[in-house]
Amino acid sequence: MATEYEWKFQATAQQLAAIAAAFPETGVKISMETTYFDTPTGALSAEHYTLRRRLENGESVCVLKTPAGNARSEFEVRCEDISQAVAQFPAMGCPADFSRLVQEGIHPICGAKFIRIAKTVCLPEGTLELALDEGVLMGGGREIPLCEVEVELKSGDVRFCDLFARTLAARFGLTREEKSKFRRALALYRGE
Repeated sequence: MATEYEWKFQATAQQLAAIAAAFPETGVKISMETTYFDTPTGALSAEHYTLRRRLENGESVCVLKTPAGNARSEFEVRCEDISQAVAQFPAMGCPADFSRLVQEGIHPICGAKFIRIAKTVCLPEGTLELALDEGVLMGGGREIPLCEVEVELKSGDVRFCDLFARTLAARFGLTREEKSKFRRALALYRGE
C-alpha cells in the first residue's frame, strides 16, 4: 500500500506546453487507457472508492484508491483481470468494508484515454512527479476533453508539495481541479 498525495489543476494545451518548456527534465511519455469499475448499485462510488484498471503503455495495472481527499491509500496489483485484483486487495490491507461492498459484483462504468508526460522534479526539499495529461474522459456514451496537470509528492514533506503546487498554479494561471478523473467521468456516465 502506498499513500498518494497530489494536487490537480485544469489546464489548456498551451499551459501544458509552457509548463513542459519550463521544466526541461526529460519526460516519460505514457499512453494511458483507464476503465473505472463500480457495483451495479454504485456502492463503491457512494463510499468514495475508486477502482480502476489502467493500461500504461500496454501494461495492465489494477488500482484501488480509498476515500481521503489529497492523501489517499492506494493499493496496486499488476494483472490483466480486475477480478483477480479485487480478490487480492483485502490481503494487502484495504479497508474491511471493501469486501462487503463488492459482494454484489463489479462492472465497467466509465473511463479515460490520455497521453501523460511524466517529469520527475528533484529539489533539495524532495521529489515530485509533474504529470501533464491530455486526452478524453468517457462515460454514458459521451466524451469530454481532458487537459490537466498533476503534482504528486514522491518524497519530502507535504508542505513542500503544497508550496510547489501553489507556485506552479500562480506562475502558469492554473485553476485547481477539485474532482478526480473518475468523478468527472462518473458524472458523464450518470448524465450529470
